[in-house]
Amino acid sequence: MSTQEIEKDKSRLEVLKRIEEYEKKGWFSKDVEDDPPTIPLTPDKVDYLNKKLKNKIATFFVNIVAVRFIKNLVKNGQMIIKEIKGIENYEAVHDKGVILTCNHFNAFDNFAIHYALFKYLYKPGGKRLYKVIREGNFTNFPGLYGFFFRHCDTLPLSANFSTMKNFLQAVKILLERKNKILVYAEQGMWWNYRKPRPLTAGSFRFAVDSNVPVLPIFITMNDSDKIGGDGFPIQEYTINFLPAIYPDPAKSKKENVEEMKNKNYEAWKKCYEDFYKIPLTYTTES
Repeated sequence: MSTQEIEKDKSRLEVLKRIEEYEKKGWFSKDVEDDPPTIPLTPDKVDYLNKKLKNKIATFFVNIVAVRFIKNLVKNGQMIIKEIKGIENYEAVHDKGVILTCNHFNAFDNFAIHYALFKYLYKPGGKRLYKVIREGNFTNFPGLYGFFFRHCDTLPLSANFSTMKNFLQAVKILLERKNKILVYAEQGMWWNYRKPRPLTAGSFRFAVDSNVPVLPIFITMNDSDKIGGDGFPIQEYTINFLPAIYPDPAKSKKENVEEMKNKNYEAWKKCYEDFYKIPLTYTTES
């Protein structure tokens, strides 16, 4: 089916226009999606470490359903994993607590990472992959969809100081337990945007505070010959696991955060340029 036979989704076209505008203005961490106002997350509404039995049970069953859901996405061609590169870089740190960073361009991009890591995560003794998510994704969705967001190893951020204090403590504990935490260092999701964006510092502060490595992941993509319901080609993903970046014990926390952030960006930039065979440039107006 050709792109001409399905009308392009108007909301996606509007998002693409905003991406074009925000790149020109240098608003790289600003969200382009038309999301509703966020409902504040208070400490009593989130159990980061699953201390309550009901949350442990819910997480167990939600993860079973999530694995089936991800496998069906691939089986049905709704998510196409073309290639997984550099998995040895993950294997080199699989026995440690690790912060994973990935470019954020689709609501399914964390599913692609899960798919690549299934054999490491879902086995006896395998560690969990936690996802840092925006506050609204945890609080705004009602019903079954919201239930899944709240019980699929998610770590919601919050504008509430007390909630964030609990969040930071949970991150440290989970990393001490050698789990993996996926953080979108670019912040907002830019739909199907192929370039790496400048990174924010939070991911690297988590790593430095817990003295763990950051493992950069950069997903590159090609148009497939399949057209999605939105009228756009479904993307073929190549998942690139890049070498881990470690804190330098001889440097201060501030120096490490900045250096690790820069190394992560440069690794993504090189991956982008090697894959697409073009130099990385932006339309940003000075």
